[in-house]
Formats: sequence, structure tokens, C-alpha cells
Amino acid sequence: MAQKSKSPSAERKARIEEMRRAQHASERRNRILTIAVSAVVVLGLVGFGAYALNKKSDQKAAADAPIKGEKDWDAAKLGRNHVTEQVKYPMKPPVGGDHNQVWMNCDRDVYKDAIPDMNAVHALEHGAVWVTYNDKASAADVKTLSDKVKKTSYSLMSPYKDQAGTIMLSAWGKQLSVKTADDPRVNQFFTRYVQGPQTPEPGAACTGGMDAPQ
Repeated sequence: MAQKSKSPSAERKARIEEMRRAQHASERRNRILTIAVSAVVVLGLVGFGAYALNKKSDQKAAADAPIKGEKDWDAAKLGRNHVTEQVKYPMKPPVGGDHNQVWMNCDRDVYKDAIPDMNAVHALEHGAVWVTYNDKASAADVKTLSDKVKKTSYSLMSPYKDQAGTIMLSAWGKQLSVKTADDPRVNQFFTRYVQGPQTPEPGAACTGGMDAPQ
């Protein structure tokens, strides 16, 4: 005997039930997908945070590490008076001492000619790093250092014929000699001493002073 077909009401209920099951399955898949994506985002943020923290920690460790070959002088004994008469500094280039009341501009300034010691020392007092080089420095190294200074506020650069080292970096009471611009100690010196803890007058101006040798 043939089986009776379902009534329209029963078929409608079956379709509704099937649609509900499909909707629930879709919602369940969406929840799983949302949870998975959220987990990936959280893991990414945690990973990035750990990376950034480790990078910052590594940078601090590099900045705090001793700089091999660095020379330092007792800042308290260097003197900081403004004077008009010429000062005979005990080191070349000088890293501190009495100086002219006008500072050398040191806001990413690269000077092609030698600059006065007494004005450059005043820039060091404001927290600048002074890069100098003699005629043994290669043109490529001079350009590399020039590019770095041009990107770094509170830094300046000039030739210095009578210095002992090929390339020298000076901050207040601190000095480092290197042979090439790619020496990793160059970045270390900048990181530590541009507006660093040695600065007698942190935040003092690096513009509005002397713009070129007079």
C-alpha cells in the first residue's frame, strides 16, 4: 500500500527545522572563526609586545654597556665659565671647559670647514655630540657620518686637522676615536650621549647660536 505524502503543514515544519539547524550550524562556525581570529590577534599583540619590549631592553643594554676605548674627564674639573680670551684645551678636540658665550649651532649641522673650539664646547654643554675627522677619513665615511648627523638633533660635524684619530666623537667629558664610520661604537656613542646624562644643560638650545665659522 502506498505511503501517504506529508501534509503541507508537516513539510513546512520540516523546512523550518532544517533552516534552524543550518542557522545554528552557521552561527557555531562563526563563533569558532571569531574565537580563532581573536586568538591569533591576541597572540600577535602579545608577540609584538614582547618583541618591542625585548628590543627596547636590548637598546637600553647596548646604551648602558661600556664603550670600548672611550676616554672620559671629570666634568666637575672641566670648568664652564663664559670667557672671551682664547682657551688652551688639554685635548683635541676639546670635550669641555671654559668657552664662548655663543654656542655653535648643533641641530643636525654639518660644517665643511673647521669651527671654533670655544663655540663647539658650548654646544657640548647643551648636550650635543660633535663628530670630527681629519684628512685620513675616506669620502665614504665622511658622507655616512654626515648623513647620520643630518638626521640627529643635538649633533654637529666638522673637519679637525690636528686631531689624533681619523674619526672622533666628543660629548661633554667624553670622547671616542674610531677608524671607520661603520664601527658599531658610533651608534652606541650617539645613543648614550646625545642629550645624555653627562649634559650640564639638558634641553638648552642648539639653534640661534653661531651658524658658520666667523
